[in-house]
Amino acid sequence: MQVVVRDNNVDQALRALKKKLQREGVFREMKLRNYYEKPSEKKARQKAEAVRRARKLARKRAQREGGLPAPTTTARPGQAGRPAAATPRT
Repeated sequence: MQVVVRDNNVDQALRALKKKLQREGVFREMKLRNYYEKPSEKKARQKAEAVRRARKLARKRAQREGGLPAPTTTARPGQAGRPAAATPRT
């Protein structure tokens, strides 16, 4: 894996490296290898991950085909684009 450092900007290169490592799943694997995982637990975890992936894929496929509505985004407190304060109470 390579990350190019441009204009001696190491911070930007570190961010790019972290993003690549995250995408490759290196951090997850390090966390999993921190402790011993019994073979039965490993098998159960992998099966659960496969089920999750399959459900996500089916949900996306249904949305593309028009079977499900697209997910709506809800405004969270403190989210950008939202007024800072409502009308003052007296």
